[in-house]
Order: sequence, then C-alpha cells, then structure tokens
Amino acid sequence: MLTVIAATDLTDRSGSVAGRAQTIIRSVGGGRVVLVHVAPANASEDRVAALRAQVQQVADAAPGPVVPEVVVLCGRPEDMLPELVAGEGADVLILGLHRVRRVLDLLRLTTMERIVLATDVPVLVAHLPPEREYARVLGSVDFAPACAAALAMAARLAPQAEFHAIHALQMPLRDRFSPLETQDTAAVTQAALLRRAFLNMPGLPASLHLPEIVPGGVHEVLAFRIDELQPDLIAIGTHSGRDPTMLGNYARDLMRDPPVDVLVTKPPVARAAG
Repeated sequence: MLTVIAATDLTDRSGSVAGRAQTIIRSVGGGRVVLVHVAPANASEDRVAALRAQVQQVADAAPGPVVPEVVVLCGRPEDMLPELVAGEGADVLILGLHRVRRVLDLLRLTTMERIVLATDVPVLVAHLPPEREYARVLGSVDFAPACAAALAMAARLAPQAEFHAIHALQMPLRDRFSPLETQDTAAVTQAALLRRAFLNMPGLPASLHLPEIVPGGVHEVLAFRIDELQPDLIAIGTHSGRDPTMLGNYARDLMRDPPVDVLVTKPPVARAAG
C-alpha cells in the first residue's frame, strides 16, 4: 500500500498537491494520503485550529478514492516534514512550487531544497492539473543509482506510463576534435558501457525505452528532449553520487522552475543511511 504525504502551504503554489495525491492513489489501486500544513512554531491553538479547518477544505475540494488524513504541525518545514515522512513510513512526499525570493535564492538553499536533502523518500514537485495522469515520463540519467531509483519510483507512481530516458554526454575536448565519428569516440563507448550496467539495476520500469546518449550540456540536451517528447513527469536523481549531501545544478534548477512535474530521488545508499 502506497503512503503519500502531500504538503500544502494553503496558496496557489501548492494548489495541485492534494489532487495529485488522489490521482496517484487511484493509479496504483489504493493507499493512504496525509495532507499536511506546517504552521509557524509560535502559532496559537486558535490559529492551529483555523489552519486545520483550511487544510480540511483543501482535502474536501480534492475528492478521490481515499479520505485524506489532515495534519497541522508547528515548526520549520525542513524539520517537521522529514520527521512526519519517517513517522508515517511514507513512500513519497509531494510539494508545491517554490516561493521565489530572487536575492535570497542566490545566497542559500531554498526551503524546498532543504526538505529534499533532509527527507529519506523521493520528493514530487507537483503543479500540473492533478486530473492529468502521468502518461509519459522522462528520466534525466547519468547512469548512477539515484537515477535508477527515480525511474523505479516513477514506475510505482505511474504504472501505466510510457518511460523514456536520456543521458547528456559531456564530451572531453580531445573527443570534440577527434577525426572519429562521434559514436566511435572513447567517451561514447564508456557511456554505452555505463548504460549497459544501468539497465541491470533493480526496479527499472519494464517499459523503459533504451536510454539515449546525446552529446551536449545537460540543460541544452534536456530542454530539447522535453520540448520534443512533452513528458508529464521528469524523474531525476539529486546528484550523480559524488556527494549525496548536495543537489546537482540541474536538479536544483529544475526544482526551482519545473516545466512539468518533477520527481527527485536520492541515491539508494544515502537514503538507507539517512
């Protein structure tokens, strides 16, 4: 049974999270939904009661196959949400869009990014209309375990979806000027070997198309493929595994300005150790 925690800040930024949780539960054939709001640590009892009533209204406005459990916590979201995830044995945490603070965002991690790094489960950033089921999933992969874990969780959330993956290959300078055809260079050969090992990782969707290897920068390659494929969901790892305590640049940029819904997953070893 899937347990989904959906966090709402009671603004339009998280207007899709409750409905997306219900759509996921419908797609997988059952489970639990916990709809949570995190209030300031100093919120009064009356304020908490009023917020609970607002969260209940959000739950009632997103009918689905299950009755959500409504929770209001007090404290910092990056502390309270990971604690709730662990206590409820959740499988996935759904967040809404990031609140843009242009100056502060340049100086420090956003609240969303701190939550992703602190929690032990994949985080889904949801903003598409919740009634739109995930029909096409695109994995941005570097053939690391975190990317396999992201696709595996995407397959759990959207079992009927079509799965694609793409690897943006950073070509060494020597290969860019090599007289060989691009597909014959050492970098491409190494990427193909990594892809072969990647396809043997556990949990990958049975319907996954052979991951593409495309020379170019990650932002450029993914932007092109997203425009061409028009996915409903992008699945990514937090990082390539070099440092699981940090977010990769592309994961961070996608979370801050997601073109569609985005599922972000930590490396399995890091999650187990957390």
